[in-house]
Amino acid sequence: MYKLYVTRGSGNCFKPFLTLSQLEIPFQVVEVNVLEGETRSPEFLSLNSAGSVPYLVTGEGQGVGESNAMLWLIADGTDLMPRSPLERAQSLQWMFFEQSKLEPMISPARFLGHIVPERGVGREAEIASWRQRAATGLATLDAHLADRHFMLGDHYGITDIAVFGYVHVSDEASIDMDRFPAVKAWMARVESTPGFKPLSTLCDGAIAFSARGDTG
Repeated sequence: MYKLYVTRGSGNCFKPFLTLSQLEIPFQVVEVNVLEGETRSPEFLSLNSAGSVPYLVTGEGQGVGESNAMLWLIADGTDLMPRSPLERAQSLQWMFFEQSKLEPMISPARFLGHIVPERGVGREAEIASWRQRAATGLATLDAHLADRHFMLGDHYGITDIAVFGYVHVSDEASIDMDRFPAVKAWMARVESTPGFKPLSTLCDGAIAFSARGDTG
């Protein structure tokens, strides 16, 4: 059974969670409190020296970091995988795009403007810049999705999950998503796929990580 270490509300943590859920693969969620510094504790660093979540541990005890890499492992051999060498390259292309043009802007703007707004005081200009740069990336995504049902055409898969992770909470970064109608329509299609679970369920039934090293 997989063990998935997550923090509440994270779009990156949501990606492997949704993939595992939709494929009906047994897994256990361990909630790590990033705001309280648990990812920097000696106990967590002994598990994952990068000190980040999500972190996935296989049934054999092997660990994998980076959310998009986890999707390739989890979905290997399933219908969620790209179907050809070209699609695999295109999938990676959009995963790189998501991690360079979308997530690095949407995530901090959401975090400082919505999740812990008190920490964003005095950083308004920086937050505004993140929103503007995210909107540029979303415009590119909107153009791509204008004539496609899903990221790689008519086939839903890990590429959609990777991009959906943070794009679907862009409104919480105070980004006007009405400017991107193709993205909004695509998000609705993703949410209607079989076995979809919302981000709000990420930590339902999770085991709490303990700085004492006891994860249940």
